[in-house]
This record gives sequence, structure tokens and C-alpha cells, in this order.
Amino acid sequence: MCGIAGIYGKNFSGAMDETLAEMLHTLAHRGPDDEGVWISPGGECGLGHKRLSIIDPELGHQPLANEDETIWVTFNGCIYNYQDIARQLRQSGHRFRTHSDTEVIVHAYEQWGTECVKRFNGMWAFALWDAGNRTLFCSRDRVGIKPFYYAWNGESLTFASEIKAILSTDAVEPRAGEDGLRQYLTYQFCLDDHTLFEGVRKLQPGHNMILKAGKSPEITKYWDINFEIDAEHDESYFVDKLSRILEDSVRLRLRADVPLGTHLSGGLDSSAVVCLARLLLGDDIPLKTFTGAFHEGNEFDETRYAKMVSQSNNTEYLETYLNCDDFAQSIEKITYFMDEPAAGPGVFPQYWVSKLASEHVKVVLGGQGGDELFIGYARYLVAYLEECIRGAIENTAHRAKYVATLETIVPSLPSLENYVPMLKNFWREGLFEDPARRYFRLVDRFCDNQKFLSDDFPSDPERTFEQFKAIFDSHGAAAKINRIFCFDLKGHLQSLLHVEDRTSMAWGLESRVPLLDHRLVELMASISPVTKFKNGQLKYMFRKAVGNLVPQDVLNRKDKMGFPVPLAQWLKKDLRDFVTDIVLSKRCRERGLFDTRALSSAIDSEQPFGRSLWGALSLELWFRQFIDKTPGN
Repeated sequence: MCGIAGIYGKNFSGAMDETLAEMLHTLAHRGPDDEGVWISPGGECGLGHKRLSIIDPELGHQPLANEDETIWVTFNGCIYNYQDIARQLRQSGHRFRTHSDTEVIVHAYEQWGTECVKRFNGMWAFALWDAGNRTLFCSRDRVGIKPFYYAWNGESLTFASEIKAILSTDAVEPRAGEDGLRQYLTYQFCLDDHTLFEGVRKLQPGHNMILKAGKSPEITKYWDINFEIDAEHDESYFVDKLSRILEDSVRLRLRADVPLGTHLSGGLDSSAVVCLARLLLGDDIPLKTFTGAFHEGNEFDETRYAKMVSQSNNTEYLETYLNCDDFAQSIEKITYFMDEPAAGPGVFPQYWVSKLASEHVKVVLGGQGGDELFIGYARYLVAYLEECIRGAIENTAHRAKYVATLETIVPSLPSLENYVPMLKNFWREGLFEDPARRYFRLVDRFCDNQKFLSDDFPSDPERTFEQFKAIFDSHGAAAKINRIFCFDLKGHLQSLLHVEDRTSMAWGLESRVPLLDHRLVELMASISPVTKFKNGQLKYMFRKAVGNLVPQDVLNRKDKMGFPVPLAQWLKKDLRDFVTDIVLSKRCRERGLFDTRALSSAIDSEQPFGRSLWGALSLELWFRQFIDKTPGN
């Protein structure tokens, strides 16, 4: 786990070595163990690297080359099946100087060219210089666990693991991009290859990029979700296969030459990872688990469940309790590490739990991605409840093979107990309209709060909806749950992985996410919706697969809330002045994005787990940190 940076193109202004040094300086937190820079003899390509040593700490220095130094790579991530690939390559005559997964990338490219990435199981973002062909080959892992940002000015490319490294050069001016800003003000993240910065793009998950002299970047897709349904096998087959892949995924991610531990929230996903890790490690190997919570009530404190899992798996349990002072003192620093705001206030506790973990281990496993992959969000249940109601009213529910009917979905409805305020807003208008528009409304963070946006801001909601719909309908999936699955993997999950990467890397910690092994994604996409979301049961298949591992009290929970932050409670008391000074400041008002009166009212009326005010606060802090570069008032 590291930080990468690089430059391609002779027309880049400034000394390449000095520019790379400055880029790496901004990425110092990502790789405290080592640093390296390499510039091609012709001066057209420069690669930089900040290293967090996890595999082969002594010999894995980067940028790394093959024997005759015709191929060089800078790599961030981990190829978990590198030992298996290395054996194949040795049998083909390749000679290795290290035991690192980085060298596997170099020789795999020599053997299979750009097709090599299809053989990797892991998380990665890398740039590889091929001197023989005078090309730069860049790639990002299938699901988007590791980041890759770039700026192309028509003549030169600047790339890095974090946007701030690109901003440290003269490649782009720090300006807010209009499309990215619109998207953030809808979802609180950006879609596709957009970022909040004009001129800075993301290499999308499952994509490669090739650059050759005199040509623009050529971007191709090497992997995508395939919703071809496997109708030959039954539920028991899929449960067994899911169990086997889950176990193998965790096994692969336990490979490390340094101490490792696991996140443990008390929810099903992280609990399953802990149980599998203990099963694979055996009882004699110590395992540390890390938990965070708040004192503001049971809905903000799940340590009871976390301790239950820890005790049943004989782990060393470590926890941290956070308060509003921690929030006020760290949120600006978190904004800096994030580069652009994404997801929700859960970034705050995740940052501090990562700090706790970094004090004890260098690698941590977690349950990120389980809600998207295994159909675990309450909004999925809301979307199908509406369909069930319509089917019951129109008497059509039993005329086809429905995922769920009104009578079968009833046992799952207690999961919505804490979502009644959201349901009131959601059903206020648009009931039974087009499925795409209904789900768009569920993920639109400002849908019921348009009053937040100033009349002067060109929000263009129809354009934003069409961008959403292009992803929602992109794979031609017939079932609504598969279209939701597709959007959330390509949209919402990307914001969570952004948080996962930044909050861990801020403390020099490698975070691994075994539930996002691409084999699991491919399996879940191939299972019939009737099976994987049977009767509207959240995480139906996952519960079946891990039911004999996880404590029953955790397995049967219906009160899981994610990692909620008591921001609404804090806003009414201790954080009121802090937030008011930011979102009602002169500078914030002059931006013309928000209605000042609406923001002022929201400070007193924000609902528990609400996100509108959080979005306004995050965006203003981002403007101050990256666009203004001066304190606001």
C-alpha cells in the first residue's frame, strides 16, 4: 500500500525530478517507509513512489524494473495471488530478484502484455513504462479499491494516488468543475470519471489507459459486471460456492509480512470477516480487532455486538469513543486527506478508528462492500416494498415470478423502524412512478431539500438524472435489484472506497476488503434476483453462507445502522457555533451555492442521520482547503 505519482510527456514545464519530489512530498503519509524516483533516459517519463512496506519489506523498493531495465513500474496496492502467478512465470523462464508482488506485475506484463491484469486478484493502481514500445501503461483494479487520478493537457499527463499531488504541479489550476459540483450536490460523490476539480479525472475501475507519443490517452475497459443469470444451479449450490469464495478471499488477504488485524463494527459484514480470519489463522495466532463508538445512545454504540464477536473469536479487543470535540478538531484535517468530500459523516469515526489500528498493526481487514454486494441497505427494502404494494393493489404480484410479494416481505419490515421520517418524505410524491426515477430519489441527498440550493445555482436536475440513468440502465438488467446493484457498485461504493483509502492511508495503514474480491461480485451478479433477494430479505445469501460462523445475535440483528454519527444532536448544542461560523460565513454566502436562510433553519431542524447539512459543511470546508487556500470567515 503506497502512493504513486508520475509524469508523461516532454512538453511538461519545469524540472521533472523536482516536480516529482514535490508530488511525493504531498503523498508522504501514504508511504512512510521508503521513497523512489525514476526518470527515463529520454526524459519523457518519470515515475515516483512512496512506500508502505507490507510484502518483502527489504527488497520491494519502487519504482521497480525487470532485469534489463526496459520495463519500470510504480504500483499501489496488493496482488493477493502473486505467489501463484510467480510460480507460473518461473516455469516460463522468468527470473525474480525479490519476493514482492510488484515484481510479479513486471514479469506478468512481459509474458502477457496488457492482458496480465485479468490474471490478478487484488487491488491496484499502477503505471508501467515500456521502453521498447515507448508507451505508458496504466491500470486500476476491477472494483476501484485503489485510486488513480490524472490530468491531461493535450501534450502531457500528470497522475497520482491523490489529487493534491497533481495540484502541487502546474498541470491544473484548482477550480471547481461544474459537472462534478452538480453531482456532489445530488449524491455527495461524483460519478464515472468526474471529480470536483476541473481538469482532473479518475481512471475508472476495471479500466486500462495507454499513452504513446503524439497521441491522446487510449482508455479501454478490461472488466465489467455481467448479469447473465446462472439458471442451471439451485440455492444450495450458490450458498456453498459463496462460502468457499469468501473463505478463500479472506485467506488470500491474510498474506502479509507485517502484523495485521481487523475492523469490527458489530455488524454482520465485519463480524463475518473476523470469524473467517480466526478460522483460517487458528487459535494460536493473536488477532486484534478495532471498534469505534459514541456515548449518545444505543443507536450510536454497537460495542455490545462487537465485544460479543471478539469474545467468541478470542481476539484482542480495542475500542475508541469519540465526541464532538474530536469532530471539531479533526474535520479540516480529514478534508485535506480526502481531497474531495465523499460519502457521509462516517468518514470522521473511520479516520479515528484507523488511527487506533495504525498504533497496533500495519494491515487491517474490513467488511466494506458487503451492503452493496449482498443487498444490505434499507433503501433496497424501501424500493421493493413500493413494488409489492403496487403489485397487491393491481393484483399482479402472483402473475409472474416476483422477487417478493407484500405478504412475503412483511417479516423484513422491522428493519425500517428507524427510517420512518425518510419514508414520509419519500412517499410524499412520485409514488409508483418509473423505477429509475424512484431509486434516483432514494439516492438523491438533496431531493427533499432543494430549498438548500440557491436560486442562482444552475442545478440542472434533469441532466443529473440522465447521468444517473445511464449507469442504472447500463447493463440491460431486467430485474430492478440488479439495476440497483449496478448503480451502487459503480456509484455509492466508489465513495465508500474513497473514504476507506484516505482514512487508512492518512495513518500509513493498509486496508484490505475481502468482501470485494471480484469473484464474489461475479458470483452475486450471476444469481437470480429471486434467490439472492428472496422475499425481500436483506443479505439473504450472505446470511446463509456465514450462518454457522457468526454469533446468532449478530446474524439476526435488524437494528444495524452502519456507522452513524450523532451530528444532529451535536448541532443543537456543542457544535452549533462551530458549524454556524462555517456555513453562514460571508465567504460561504458569496459562493452562491446555498440558500442562507435554509441553512440557518437546518442547524436547528436537521433530522437524525440527515445528510443535507453535512453536505453543505463538507463542501464549504473543501472550498476553503483547496480552492481558496486561505481561512474563511
